Amino acid sequence: MRRRSSSHPALPLEDRIFISLHKTADSLGQEVEQLFKPHGLTGTQYNVLRILRGAEPEGLPCRGIGERMISHDPDMTRLLDRMEKRGLLVRQRQTDDRRVIKTRITSAGLALLKSLDQPVRELHKRQFSHLPAARLKTLAELLEEVRARGPE
Repeated sequence: MRRRSSSHPALPLEDRIFISLHKTADSLGQEVEQLFKPHGLTGTQYNVLRILRGAEPEGLPCRGIGERMISHDPDMTRLLDRMEKRGLLVRQRQTDDRRVIKTRITSAGLALLKSLDQPVRELHKRQFSHLPAARLKTLAELLEEVRARGPE
């Protein structure tokens, strides 16, 4: 039995890189999600907690959180609602400008984040342990260059 030659031409290098980046991000992200699952946390919620920890003690308005997110979340308000119900954050309307609602991490949110700091560090170390430091540095620089280009 003879194999048919593919009627599809080989993908251009840029297409292959784009697909590879997505597959790699998905694979790494699934491992992180498995780490968070026993804590009832998603990667997006973890990202919000890290952003809010970095914004202490002032906190941030919803838009400020959205601007710092790794991945865009179209329904930030509902995400924050769920996290507030769990006691991980609080929101408070500002007295000087009633239109602004600041979000702050709670002590429970800080404690959860602190309990995950070392396991997340160890997971990332394992995820990249097969690459020498020089290649990791090059990879980081290349990814920064791609992102620095900005949208067209």
